[in-house]
This record gives sequence, C-alpha cells and structure tokens, in this order.
Amino acid sequence: MQNANLLRLGMDLETGAPHGPESGGAVVHGLFAPEREDHFIRKDGKVFAGTHLIIEVVGGSGLDDEERIERAFRDCVDTCGATLLHIHTHKFTPQGVSGVAVLAESHISVHTWPEIGYGAFDVFMCGDADPWRAVEVLRRAFDADEVRVRELLRGEGLVTPPEA
Repeated sequence: MQNANLLRLGMDLETGAPHGPESGGAVVHGLFAPEREDHFIRKDGKVFAGTHLIIEVVGGSGLDDEERIERAFRDCVDTCGATLLHIHTHKFTPQGVSGVAVLAESHISVHTWPEIGYGAFDVFMCGDADPWRAVEVLRRAFDADEVRVRELLRGEGLVTPPEA
C-alpha cells in the first residue's frame, strides 16, 4: 500500500497535505476546499461524517441463517436509501454468523449468538442514507422481542464549516 501513511488523522487523503492545527488552520485541497464538496452531514446545527447506530437484537430468531441475514442486509440497504457494494458472511460451527455489507455510504455488520437470540448489528451510513430506517427492518427480519439502539455521530466536531 504505497500511500498508507496518508491515512493518519490530520492528513488530506487526496494530497497528503496537513490541514490541522499544525498547518495554521489552513485548508488546502481539504474538506472545505471550494473545488470539492465536503460530504459531511449538516443537521440540527451539527456537522458530522455520518450516523453510526449500535443495534442490539434481543430475543430474535433466525440469527443462525446466513440467507436470512443477507436478506436483512439487502432490505436495510433498500429501505435506508443506501448503495450496496458487497456482502460477505461467515457461518460458525456449531452456531453463529458474522457478516458485513459494504456500502458506498459505509457499512452494516453483524455478529450473532443464536443460542441466546442475540444479534449485535452496526449500521453506519453517511450522506443522504437514513440508518434509523434499519431498526424496524431488523426487528421484523428477526422477530425480535426487543431492539436496543445507541447513536454515534461519527466525526462530530472534527471540522468546522467556513463562515456563511
């Protein structure tokens, strides 16, 4: 990976130029350069990269079924308005499934413990996709007794938009 060092925080992924405090706050070809969109979400006075939901399916069924999990991933993608790039799942012996749906807007992932009816899902989406729509999809897909959700606004506070 030739440009792996560009993945450090504080580096512009396109140019490798610093755009943090060490650059005096200047943003050159960075997140708010006039020639490109920043792709950050602006909502309720906040600016952030995307919404990451930690979703716990409790008392669910079918959590050992790879096909059911893949169908749930596809239903979440469609319902949330996201773009599916790839799905990969792995079935464990004697039970359990791990999987990920890679999205243009980020990802959906899961690890299941079907012996106790538990599925640990992550739904992280950027842009116009709405990850909150996945909650009801997962509740229905696995006939869950309960669904617990925690929300993280990824990247909140890392960038400040230019003055209007």
